[in-house]
Amino acid sequence: MSKQQKLLPDDQSFAREVIDVTVADELKESFLAYSLSVITARAIPDVRDGLKPVQRRILYSMLHMGIRPDTPHRKSARVVGDTMGRYHPHGDAAIYDALARMAQPFSRGMTLIDPQGNFGSLDDPPAASRYTECRLTAAAMAMVGELDEDTVEFRATYDGEAVEPVYLPALLPNLLLNGTTGIAVGMATNMPT
Repeated sequence: MSKQQKLLPDDQSFAREVIDVTVADELKESFLAYSLSVITARAIPDVRDGLKPVQRRILYSMLHMGIRPDTPHRKSARVVGDTMGRYHPHGDAAIYDALARMAQPFSRGMTLIDPQGNFGSLDDPPAASRYTECRLTAAAMAMVGELDEDTVEFRATYDGEAVEPVYLPALLPNLLLNGTTGIAVGMATNMPT
């Protein structure tokens, strides 16, 4: 059998009949599935720990990298790269933006990341991730502290090579302390601190 014949599907894999569906019905069903995916996977925080998935993955990645309050600061670019490679297969800019916001005292009631370097101001964005350093704060350690005690559910990562927490144990009421904002398909949230 030739290589090309192996790539072609057999006759059983093709549709045998055409199903009539109105465009309006298909759009409703597809839009709902897409919007729910965006809402739960990226845009809206989980009330159990008050974090969006990217924020949770950054904290979890930093914990596994050993970047704790009693250790030296590490390059933000390294944290972003580890988070993107292991847990969050999206752009590095979105990951660094989330990391920087968790370090800015003017953006949060209680910071979860201890910054070193130019993490921005009300008027200016943070410096590039290669110029800044970070580590977890004591508050962040309270968020991740009981992960090894079987307190939360874990799920497979996007590539199935590791696991990540569905939410963090969160001994702090993060949603009340820091508030949150999020924009998704068809809905938004804005909870001030």
